[in-house]
Amino acid sequence: MAQPRAVLFDVDGTLISTGGAGARSWRFAFEELHGIPADIGEFTDAGMTDPVVARLTFKAAVGHDPSPTELATVMAAYLDRLPYEVAHSEKYRVLDGAEDALRSLGRSGILLGITSGAVEAAAHIKLSRAGFNRYFPFGGYGSDSPDRVELTKRAIERGGNLLGEKLDPSDVFVVGDTPKDIEAAHGAGCVGVGTATGHYSREELEQAGAEYVLDSLREPFPGMG
Repeated sequence: MAQPRAVLFDVDGTLISTGGAGARSWRFAFEELHGIPADIGEFTDAGMTDPVVARLTFKAAVGHDPSPTELATVMAAYLDRLPYEVAHSEKYRVLDGAEDALRSLGRSGILLGITSGAVEAAAHIKLSRAGFNRYFPFGGYGSDSPDRVELTKRAIERGGNLLGEKLDPSDVFVVGDTPKDIEAAHGAGCVGVGTATGHYSREELEQAGAEYVLDSLREPFPGMG
C-alpha cells in the first residue's frame, strides 16, 4: 500500500473523548435560551455535523425549525459554554496512541488535517485540552458544510492550497470512528480508515466499507512500513 500524502482525522471518538462535554454544552445552551434541557442524544446520531445536530435538536425540543437567527443564537451559546465543559470534564481523555501517531505521521512528511462534523471553533476547543491543535494546519468542518462528504472535499482543497498543488483524493486517508466517517471518505474519493475507539465495533466499520480498521491508533498506521 502506497504511503498517504495526507491524513485527515475526525476528532470525537477518534483522537479524544470529551467525556460528554459537547452534549452538556448543547444542553446548557437550550436550557439558557429556551428553558428546555435538551438531550442531543435523543435526536441525533454519532457522526452528524453540528449544524444538523442544532437543527434537529431545536425542532424536537422547541417545536419548530429554527430561523437563521435562532440557529446562530443557540450555536453561540453552545460555543460559549464548550470551553468550560471541556476544561472541567472529569472523563476527558486522549485516546490510546493518538499523540504518538500524530507526531510520527507528521515527522514522516505526511500532511495532517481535520475532517470533523464539529464547527471549526468547537473542533479546536475540544482538541486544545490535549494540546493537539499544533498538529493540524488545516481542515474541513461542520461550519463548511452540513454534509460530511462536502466538508471532507473542502479539507482536501485546503490541504492542496497549503502544499501549493492539488491533492489527489486517492492519496488521502480519512480516519474516523463511525460509518459516517467512512462514507464521507469514499464520497470524497479517499481511503477510509476506521478506528474501533468510539461507539462502533471493528465489524461495523468493516461493513461500512473501511479499507483498514484499527483497534486503536497504537497499531501501525496503514501504508507506513
